[in-house]
Amino acid sequence: MEFMKGIQRKETVELADLLSGDYTGKTVSLNGAVHTIRDMGEVSFVILRKAEGLVQCVRERSVPVYRAGGGCAAATQEAADEGREIADGRLENTDNGPEIPSTELKEESTVTVMGIVSLEPRAPQGVEIRLTEIKVLSTPAEVLPIAVSKWKLNTSLETKLALRPITLRNPMERAKFRIQEGIVRGFRDFLHSQHFTEIRTPKIVARGAEGGSNVFRLDYFNKKAELGQSPQFYKQTMVGVYDRVFEAAPVFRAEKHNTTRHLNEYTSLDFEMGYIDGFEDVMAMETAMLQYVMKLLSEEYEKELLMLNVTLPDVSKIPAVTFKRAKELVSEKYSRPIRNPYDLEPEEENLIGRYFKEEFGSDFVFVTHYPSKKRPFYAMDDPRDSKYTLSFDLLFRGLEITTGGQRIHDYDAIIKKMEARGMDPEELASYLMIFKYGMPPHGGLGIGLERLTMRLLNEQNVRETTMFPRDVTRLEP
Repeated sequence: MEFMKGIQRKETVELADLLSGDYTGKTVSLNGAVHTIRDMGEVSFVILRKAEGLVQCVRERSVPVYRAGGGCAAATQEAADEGREIADGRLENTDNGPEIPSTELKEESTVTVMGIVSLEPRAPQGVEIRLTEIKVLSTPAEVLPIAVSKWKLNTSLETKLALRPITLRNPMERAKFRIQEGIVRGFRDFLHSQHFTEIRTPKIVARGAEGGSNVFRLDYFNKKAELGQSPQFYKQTMVGVYDRVFEAAPVFRAEKHNTTRHLNEYTSLDFEMGYIDGFEDVMAMETAMLQYVMKLLSEEYEKELLMLNVTLPDVSKIPAVTFKRAKELVSEKYSRPIRNPYDLEPEEENLIGRYFKEEFGSDFVFVTHYPSKKRPFYAMDDPRDSKYTLSFDLLFRGLEITTGGQRIHDYDAIIKKMEARGMDPEELASYLMIFKYGMPPHGGLGIGLERLTMRLLNEQNVRETTMFPRDVTRLEP
């Protein structure tokens, strides 16, 4: 019987190890995929693709290429542990198969290379590996249908999405989702620092939190069920347990929109917080979170930001304006008549963003006090004017990325509002239980991750910042 004791020491290094400077002049082994090969005659440049970026390797014609194979790596463990080298500068290695022609080394082959690390300012990472050996682990069965090694994919969005498993290997495409990783990482790290608890809520539910017909219905063991539109009911429930909670998870909307801003499955960054004094506390928490995220991106994702030519927005302070006043400002400045008094049209959102950029230099603006008839039943009405709610949207460069606000926490008040809307409280008995047995004043929000990323990267279509989009036409890949 064998027992695992934890991470086992590997003979290969990672890119971060190379960049530390500790390996300059030393022989190392490195895993990666062959991104591109530039044959210069006696010398060829083999560019390896790693998770963190590209690594330049230099191969002289005499450097052998092996097929992965059969020797016993344990025979060289002692030498590897001691970092010993043999006379020709290579680490001992008996784990190679037969030597193969160098022509079998192709783009997208996965390899383990061995060589000496040297500084090279012209290389992608400022270092290169002068190869002494290449071991091919696998080779592609066919030539790539698109040149992913090019710096930018000069093809249509439709082609990029149809070939998504391959096109995501392109450096520019990879960079988008590295930045998206940074956004989620910052969201999580910041909320943990503010004493939030991360939760996991069900995505198969009896009914959607938002109501209406835009839900994906399914048969759940002969019971009617839906895919969750929002974790709203559950995150409110968990405020009664942990005070402050958050989740980063998919939500589902059965909307037949086929626009540049809509998806049928997207990632929602949600948080809910108890013991608030007002919905302004939620806005302040989001502002601080965005400040943290932008700082994290600037410090740890600079390479990707430079690749994509992204300038991070200033989030030192975010202006706020009421829904009613925002519509008036746009109407006055841009001579646009107010057509819908109860909601913001996409053009209005864009013009509001333009107004606050021109007047205040801000890429963000909170639009507050949305009409009650356009908000869900659990939104708290403004005690000064019940036609409006203590709620908000956050617009980023003219696009709504966040919806949030204060929730009703009083049992009698939420029952009264439901009945006024013709709703049957018995149908939501499990949700209303939390109010029956006491809830603190609370509020929260949901952020569309893909929309936020789209605006941050100045993309024109939300599918560009969705790893595997699901819309009205697309179920694969």
